[in-house]
Amino acid sequence: MKLKDKYKKEVAIKLKEKFGYKSVMAVPRVTKVVVNIGAGKVLQDAAYQEVMENTLKRITGQLPIKTRAKKSIASFKIRQGMVVGFKVTLRGERMWGFIEKLVNVTLPRVHDFRGLDSRGFDKHGNYSLGFKEYTAFPEIRSDEVEKQHGLEVTINTTARSDEESKELLILLGFPFKKE
Repeated sequence: MKLKDKYKKEVAIKLKEKFGYKSVMAVPRVTKVVVNIGAGKVLQDAAYQEVMENTLKRITGQLPIKTRAKKSIASFKIRQGMVVGFKVTLRGERMWGFIEKLVNVTLPRVHDFRGLDSRGFDKHGNYSLGFKEYTAFPEIRSDEVEKQHGLEVTINTTARSDEESKELLILLGFPFKKE
């Protein structure tokens, strides 16, 4: 069963019962997934930025946009308009496919994985998790990687609290650590 169908047939019903929503439309849902890479120490290395852009493109199946500095910061050697990272926003079918791949394929492939940390919630129902190395994604073969970089995945939901959001993600199959 696809994850989107599972949400509609099982998850939404369980959330409605647990939190006492009057309407199915009030039940929290995932609205978008944002995957981003910060350029960090390689701001001036154009070849490495191209590698990061291609990595994001292969992982998400979508062309990333460049995030640019809004203002100059001399101590970080950043000038206004410089590329400081890349990001992709996934919605709809691509979002559901990415979440399914993340839960069922990528997270089990992470080295020394013991579950997701509950501290990734932002008090508004959104969850962020980071990867120190992107080789856990099935699109990337470890023998073709020259330089490692991390990436961050943010899952935006319509939940009003962290409790509702965490329950939504658990029912979708996200493996959180036991507390």
